Amino acid sequence: MSNTFDGRTVLVTGAGSGIGRAMAVAFAAAGARVVVADIDGDRAKATTEGIDGLPVAADIASEESVAALVEAALGVSGTIDVLCNNAGIIDTMALPHDISPAQWRRVLDVNLTGSFLLTHAVLPHMLAQGRGAIVNTASEAGIRGGAAGAAYTASKHGVIGLTRSVAWAYAKDGIRCNALLPGPTETNIAGSAADFDTAGITRLAPVLALGERMAQPEQMAAVAVFLASDAASFVNGALVPADGGWSAA
Repeated sequence: MSNTFDGRTVLVTGAGSGIGRAMAVAFAAAGARVVVADIDGDRAKATTEGIDGLPVAADIASEESVAALVEAALGVSGTIDVLCNNAGIIDTMALPHDISPAQWRRVLDVNLTGSFLLTHAVLPHMLAQGRGAIVNTASEAGIRGGAAGAAYTASKHGVIGLTRSVAWAYAKDGIRCNALLPGPTETNIAGSAADFDTAGITRLAPVLALGERMAQPEQMAAVAVFLASDAASFVNGALVPADGGWSAA
C-alpha cells in the first residue's frame, strides 16, 4: 500500500509501543503524516524516529488532554483523515465479584471513555471534511465472555457498541468506523496490570488455551491500514478478528 495515504493525516493513540507503534510505522510507510500519541511522551518520540510523525504526550481519559491532542493533530495539515483509537490497558483478569470499583473505573475510562472522547472530538472535523475513517482496536474479549477479566471484557464490548453506533450514524456522511479484534499479540499491555488474579486466570484458562498462535504487532497494523484505506471504502461497521482462527473455535 505504498503511497496509499499520501497527503493524509493519521492520528494513532497508544502509539508508543506494541500495536499502536506498528500502526504508526505502517501508516507512515504508506505515505501518511502520523500523529503519534501516547501517555508516555518519550515513547511517542521514539516511535517517530525514522518516520514522518509528530509525537504528542496525551492522556486519552482526560477531556483537556484530548482537546490538546486534536488541536496538535489539526496543526499538521488542517485535517484528521484517520483516527485509530488503539490505546488501552488490561485488567488483572479478576472475576466480577473480585474486581475493585477503582480498577473497573480506570479500565473503562481508558479503553471505552477514551475512545469516545477522541471520536467525539474528531467527528466534527471529519464531518466538515466530508470524509474520514475510524479504526477502533477492540479485542477478542469484545465478542467473548471468557477471554479477559470483567472490566476489560465490558470495555471492549463497549468499544464494539461505539463502533457500530458511529458507523451507522455517519454512513451517509463519508465517515466509516470499523473495529479490529486482535487475538493474542506480543505487546507490553500486560505491564498495565500489576498482578493477575489467580482465580480469574484459572477460570479463563480453557478459553485462553484456544488462542494457540501469537501474532506480531505488524500483523494487526496491516489490518488497520486496510480498514482505513480506500480499498475498504464500502466496509463500515465491521468487526474484523485477527486472531489466527481463535474466534472460529
